[in-house]
Amino acid sequence: MDKKALLERLRERLGHELDTARRLAAETAAAANHPEARPENDKDTRKIELSYLAAGQAARAQELESQLALLAAFPVRAFDGAAPLEAGAIVELHVSGKVQRVFLLPVGGGQKLAADGGEVSVVTPQSPLGSELLGRRVGEAFELRIAGQLKEVEVLAVT
Repeated sequence: MDKKALLERLRERLGHELDTARRLAAETAAAANHPEARPENDKDTRKIELSYLAAGQAARAQELESQLALLAAFPVRAFDGAAPLEAGAIVELHVSGKVQRVFLLPVGGGQKLAADGGEVSVVTPQSPLGSELLGRRVGEAFELRIAGQLKEVEVLAVT
């Protein structure tokens, strides 16, 4: 599996999200300053609400910029079965009867990337699964509560 290609797909996806966040922040800021956003009475909070929304969208854009910078400098390396898992590993898991592949990265959690052999989900160390995977080795098993159910998870392989 080509980690560089997967990272590039993730960067592209986050780049599109960044473009959208910047555009929405600019449009919302413009709407907040538009004459029609002027309060009609002392209870009218449209302008304030639009300003808060624009600030949130600008903050999301800054967060995405930071994530993209981190990914641009992120080292790509191969893992073997003996080394403990850390960020950068693609891990094949057996989760209650199903095989899943996850890419353990510092950002981009929740993204699903198309790859040879099927989909790869991005998980971060901040997620329950990501934090459980850190430091594990091939062959180790653990239990994890997913959607309220206790699941048995086994590390099958790592690249």
